Amino acid sequence: MLLLSLLVAFTLFSPTPFVHSHYNWSPSSSSTTSSSNFQSEWRPARATYYAAADPRDVVGGACGYGDLERNGYGKATAGLSTVLFDKGQICGACYEVRCVEDLRWCIPGTSIIVTATNFCAPNYGFDLDGGGHCNPPNAHFVLPIEAFEKIAIWKASNMPIQYRRIKCRKEGGVRFTIGGSGIFLSVLISNVAGSGDIVAAKVKGSRTGWLPMGRNWGQNWHINADLKNQPLSFEMTSGDGATLTSFNVAPKNWNFGQTFEGKQFGS
Repeated sequence: MLLLSLLVAFTLFSPTPFVHSHYNWSPSSSSTTSSSNFQSEWRPARATYYAAADPRDVVGGACGYGDLERNGYGKATAGLSTVLFDKGQICGACYEVRCVEDLRWCIPGTSIIVTATNFCAPNYGFDLDGGGHCNPPNAHFVLPIEAFEKIAIWKASNMPIQYRRIKCRKEGGVRFTIGGSGIFLSVLISNVAGSGDIVAAKVKGSRTGWLPMGRNWGQNWHINADLKNQPLSFEMTSGDGATLTSFNVAPKNWNFGQTFEGKQFGS
């Protein structure tokens, strides 16, 4: 599910294969946490940018969030290389990113906050310093040009950066988008605060106990169970071990394709 329709300009400066990748531009040193899952120290990486060739390019991505604009992520997003993406486990995590070293291109004193929404696939036809920016063991971020230009001039192209993982801050509650058909239930979990990533999920109907769901891909979770005509409750465990339970999120008459909002981590 790779999004490859990039502008020619981006291809010239950074030919990175990309599966399509929230604006909050304020530096967030105060939003770090003492949890071992977060990093108070800055770590080195590099970043390139993409410019969407078509507005439809904001739809999709390896985390399954769909239309990023409509779903509240906007363009404060990032595609992560293999060593950071962790096979989709990291989807929803938040990072602070800043430009370093290259004083010609960096905008001093700036940083951005982005949510991991996509995967930057490796390209083994190029070396690590060429087109293979996202090849292991590189730590690499692919940013929308609108985000990139908040911390550096676009001519910087493949730019040294520093990053650290921080707590996510979201408006409203966790969202559950129900998909599937018949007894196949798929649930996209999005707008997750705190750790941002979900490592386990359960669903409960009014006539069932708690049923563990499996990760389908990204933050899409699934189960084979007939849960129609029952209000649905959800239990989630985030990457830092916090558990959140939202009872009767979806009413008895829920339908596939609908989105419901539950409680939020830390609220």
